[in-house]
Amino acid sequence: MKEHGHSQTEVEARIGAPPGRGYLRDVVYGGIDGSVTTFAIVAGVAGAGLSPVIIVALGLANVLADGFSMAAGNYSGTKAELDHAQRLRAVEQRHLEENPQGELREIREILRLKGLEGDVLEAAANAIAANEEAAIQLMLEGEYGLAGVDPHPMRAAVATFLAFLVAGLVPLLPFVFGMLNAFGWSATMTGVVFFIIGALKARWSPEPWWRSGCETLAIGGAAAGIAFAVGSLFHA
Repeated sequence: MKEHGHSQTEVEARIGAPPGRGYLRDVVYGGIDGSVTTFAIVAGVAGAGLSPVIIVALGLANVLADGFSMAAGNYSGTKAELDHAQRLRAVEQRHLEENPQGELREIREILRLKGLEGDVLEAAANAIAANEEAAIQLMLEGEYGLAGVDPHPMRAAVATFLAFLVAGLVPLLPFVFGMLNAFGWSATMTGVVFFIIGALKARWSPEPWWRSGCETLAIGGAAAGIAFAVGSLFHA
């Protein structure tokens, strides 16, 4: 992963417009769940010995309905986070107006925990307290542990749905195209997707790509194995 630069221009651009948490979590979450749930249906139905038409129908229904459900849930959850942050922002704004000395104490304590002391601490606390937006942002981060960049509910929902859709369609492709040994191909292709998602996730992690890929493959494989075993109990 490319390291960022430290020239004055690069520092100003990066600190002045932080990217926030991004959509890695949404894409990984949607992709893994799309692969797992769709292949779980494929494995369960195949284990029960039902026809490929039923597998495709149930799989497509899952991809669209469950994908939308996940996106809607992610939207609601992210929107709740945003609403919570906005509520706390309003609270801190009111406190700055009604009890400025109390808020100054909070700012001083946050900065003290960051390593400032003495005259430097007092000067920094007074300077931040004089800037309402800077004071509110510092307290949101230091007092409540909130990120400095607000999340985007709709973008998070779209990222989740698209990842779920793309990854969830993979287990169905061998049945859609009528391939011989469709279930075997579906299992293989889904395993590859699991591994790829895990390997790509390692780009943002200190963990080796192969270990992350194997971990995701193991998680998805366990879910698929359980579904196939349950489906086999109902084999005609």
